[in-house]
Amino acid sequence: MPQLTDADRITLAEAWIAQDPDPETRDELTAIVARVREGDAAASADLADRFDARLAFGTAGLRGEIAAGPNRMNRVLVSQGAAGLAAHLLERTTDGAAPSVVVGYDGRRNSEVFARDVAEVMAGAGVRAVLLPRLLPTPVLAFAVRHLDTSAGVMITASHNPPNDNGMKVYLGGADEGSQIVAPADAEIAAQIDRVAAETAVPELPRGPFETADEGVVDAYVTATAAVASAPAAQPRVVYTAMHGVGWETMRRVLETAGFDAPALVAEQIEPDGRFPTVAFPNPEEPGAMDLSFEAARAAGADLVIANDPDADRLAIAIPDAADPAGFRRLTGNEVGLLLGWQVAEQVAAGAAAAPAAGATDAAAPGEAGGSAGTLACSIVSSPGLEAIARAHGLDFRATLTGFKWISRAPGLVFGFEEALGYLVNPGTVRDKDGISAAVAFLSLTARLAADGRTIADRLDELAVRFGSFDSTQVSIRVTDLSRIANVMARLRAEPPTEVGGIRVERIDDLAAGVDGYPPSDVLRLVLEGGARVMVRPSGTEPKLKVYIDAASTEGTLEERRAAASDAVSRLESGMRALVD
Repeated sequence: MPQLTDADRITLAEAWIAQDPDPETRDELTAIVARVREGDAAASADLADRFDARLAFGTAGLRGEIAAGPNRMNRVLVSQGAAGLAAHLLERTTDGAAPSVVVGYDGRRNSEVFARDVAEVMAGAGVRAVLLPRLLPTPVLAFAVRHLDTSAGVMITASHNPPNDNGMKVYLGGADEGSQIVAPADAEIAAQIDRVAAETAVPELPRGPFETADEGVVDAYVTATAAVASAPAAQPRVVYTAMHGVGWETMRRVLETAGFDAPALVAEQIEPDGRFPTVAFPNPEEPGAMDLSFEAARAAGADLVIANDPDADRLAIAIPDAADPAGFRRLTGNEVGLLLGWQVAEQVAAGAAAAPAAGATDAAAPGEAGGSAGTLACSIVSSPGLEAIARAHGLDFRATLTGFKWISRAPGLVFGFEEALGYLVNPGTVRDKDGISAAVAFLSLTARLAADGRTIADRLDELAVRFGSFDSTQVSIRVTDLSRIANVMARLRAEPPTEVGGIRVERIDDLAAGVDGYPPSDVLRLVLEGGARVMVRPSGTEPKLKVYIDAASTEGTLEERRAAASDAVSRLESGMRALVD
């Protein structure tokens, strides 16, 4: 793109204002243009940031700050995105039938407005559009794509991003079975969006009437999700938080249907509120985000804390821990993933043993999983412990690129997870991470253990004894200048380290070159002496550089295993911070 001048940007801004249906962003941009005309340097820089680039549509769809301009989330960009997606679906249609889309939205700022824009624009383009009946969790939308047998799904959400962000997440039906888009669909849709933006002003995009789904789709999701749990053998004391999101109403119905007692609630965070007033970031992984949950758990004498992120596709779990000053410890995503994966592996192996021929054939057929009873899958940055669990139970294992767009496509999938608090426990109904079904599965495990006089902490000990102690941590660096991330990645490639934290690097795999059959990806994998592993990559949804560190030990007593794995992780963390900070 040629270098733009202030005059060029003012021309573009005025054209944008003329087509923007939102008076708030029109006024915002009009004021910026006025300040640029007056010679305001800060306003000129702001205008350049908004108009020198366009918010890219990729496999995560669109996501960004709500504001005016092509490099922000707004009604112009959403309308263009909807028109581009409609054109893509119409182009793919070969049987003459109109393609269809189901649209959902969460409780963030402008979510419902954006969702209605998507439905109207796609309907106007000739796509049958169905809007979910009200604000609902992302997993309900992912479920609805398959339940309603639509060609595509669109969810308006920015998940756990800061309050002023929003996004547009796209799923495909049919052969994609309700999974998120992957290449080449992302590039094809992006090209259609660019064409629409270049050729048609937003007021000229035809709009049409859409349908509104009835509550039957929500009822079906509740029934299918409650079936993930077995009948409760005990009733653990639970505290639940929706983190100011949309999870509680659906979670309440699922728990009730599954036979669990109602949890104690974090009242300050239970209702949808897109301002997220009690947390700095509405992400259970962030420091302090679960402080109110721990306070409620102490008061309730809870056995378990369950937290969803604002669109309820992620799950955080905390358990009592006398050694922690808060009295509770949040389990890592890897710990929860290994516990859930082990539970699924036991269930699948038991089912296969009961009917080996039929069970193996039925499970393997959909993805041709090598004739086993199924596949456990996780992202390449998640714990290697899932592979050990899969092998011990005679199951296949797949490590995929990050994101459930890849995990959900693992052949013969019976369970998938990623360390960023995402879990897929019911691939027969939802092909995306689902914080509600994962919560029910985890609560079912907790209840089963409680009936035997055991706890989740006991189960973690058993896991370490049987499969090895797997420890992990993450270094996450949030930046305001994205070039800093690119510079760190370039430096690591140009000057690869020979040791990290005193542990020798045996090899470095650059996944940008397409290693091990993976599509090219901006990821570096360091394999170290003793089997430890470090992964470095930019975040796909936030301005962060992420470093994932894993180590394991299978030697000695439980205490010795844990100490060895923990020591390796600590050394690697110190070494990587020195390299990337």
